[in-house]
This record gives sequence, C-alpha cells and structure tokens, in this order.
Amino acid sequence: MDPVTTYEDLKELMARAYPDMSKQLQRIARFAMEQPNEMALGTVANVAEATQVQPSAMIRFANALGYGGFSEMQQVFRGHLLERSDSYRDRIAQMRRKQVNGSRAPAGVLHELVGESVAELGHLEESIRQADLKGAVKLMAAAPRIHVLAQRRAFPVAGYLAYALSQLELRTHLLDGTGGMLRESLRSIAPGDVLVVASFRNYSPEVIDAAVAAEKLGAIVIAITDGPVSPLKAPARVCFELADDSSKPFRSLVAPLCLAQALVVSTGHHLAEQGAGKTESKQARRKGAA
Repeated sequence: MDPVTTYEDLKELMARAYPDMSKQLQRIARFAMEQPNEMALGTVANVAEATQVQPSAMIRFANALGYGGFSEMQQVFRGHLLERSDSYRDRIAQMRRKQVNGSRAPAGVLHELVGESVAELGHLEESIRQADLKGAVKLMAAAPRIHVLAQRRAFPVAGYLAYALSQLELRTHLLDGTGGMLRESLRSIAPGDVLVVASFRNYSPEVIDAAVAAEKLGAIVIAITDGPVSPLKAPARVCFELADDSSKPFRSLVAPLCLAQALVVSTGHHLAEQGAGKTESKQARRKGAA
C-alpha cells in the first residue's frame, strides 16, 4: 500500500496505529500530532532529542507508517506547513519566545505566555472544522438537557460552559462531583441528553468512564480534548481535537476556553435564528388565515 500523502490522512493513520506502537514510537506519534511544525522543520536529530528517543527510532516510526524513511514522511508535514496561511507568523512567534532568554521576571513571563497564547489560538482556528462546530451547536440547542463534566485542569472549561449555557436558558447541569457524588449525579443523564466533556493528557478516568457510560445509555457526547489518540474520541459524536502540547510544564487553557466561548455564542445565534424563524412562520400563517 502506498504511503499517505496528506497530513489529515497521516494524522488518522497515526491515531489508528498508536495503540499497537511501542512506548518510544507512541512518544514520537504524540509529538508529531502536537507539534507538526517541528516535524516539518526539524532534523532527525532535533526531533529525536525533543522526543527523547534515539534517531534510529525516528526511522522505525516512519517505516511503521509505510514510508521509506524520515525525509519521505517529513514531506507530508512540510506540505501541511506550506498550506497554512499563518506559517510565517508562527515561526516569528517562536523566534520572539526564544528571545525572552528564559527570563523569570514577571514581564518576561507575561511576554512569553502571550506569545504562546497567540500561536495557540492560531492553531485552534486551523484545527477546528466548521462542520463540527455547526453539529455541536445544533445538538446542544436541541437537547432536552445538557450535562457538562471536566476534572482537574480542565474544570474551568466545564464551569464556564455550565454558566454560559444556562444564561441562554438551556437546561444545563454541571457535574462537579461535590462531596464525592459524581457517580450519583451521572444517574440524571437520560437518552437524548447531551454530555459535554473536557479532558487532556493525563486524562481523568472519571471523565472517560462517564463519557463511555453516557454514550452506551443513548446520550450524545461532545468532547473537547487534545488529539485523535484521546480515549474520549471513541464515545464522542463530535470531538474537538486541540493538539494540547503535553511537553509544557504549564499548559494553557486559552484555546479550550476560546472554543467553549465560540460554542456558547454560536448556540445563542442559532437559538435566535430559530426564534426569528418561528415568528415569521406564525406571521405568515396569520396572513394566510386573513
């Protein structure tokens, strides 16, 4: 079989092959999905150092995906980089971050985090498909009830969604597990409800279990997670993959919160359009009766 030639196909191939890979190759696969630009621009030695493997492992990784060598596989990542409209902006952002020179002063830290956040939002806009956004909005707007669940680092995403969706007068339930009552709270999920979950590596077992159980029950799962190898992808009807960089000691919530806000605002627009449509329909019926 010929090797895949597009980045999207390669990403799907890596996700399918991931469970059967060795620990070393899994590390490379995760890096490739989280940092495709580094895969496009780096040498075998650079990428091997970044993933803490031997250069020979990079060759084995390429071979496992059907390529003759690392350079052949790298062409797919380079093609993806060239297709991106903001590739130069990303490279400039990387250069600006390096110029901070590891400053620990508050101004230096802020400068570095702002640069990383700008790049992160650029990746977000590229990685989210319009079809997924529209699908999630329609599902939430039509759901009899929306349940929201996240733990640990991702909890602010759930907190915001629960608050903001309730402001749209949608029946929204935050599953916060207060007092160790998460399992009991999950019993309120019914078939046809929507469960929105958020979790990133290292994934919260309670969130994964809840998503799987809800999907089996007949609820619709919408997941916000970090990539195609996330255990939340399987039970999700709609899965947003944000390519969260697990190598960073302090990972940002800028992209997940921006996505959450986009979902809320888009749902508000959808509900308003539905309301306007119903009003016009009633007016048309009245005119017809007259």
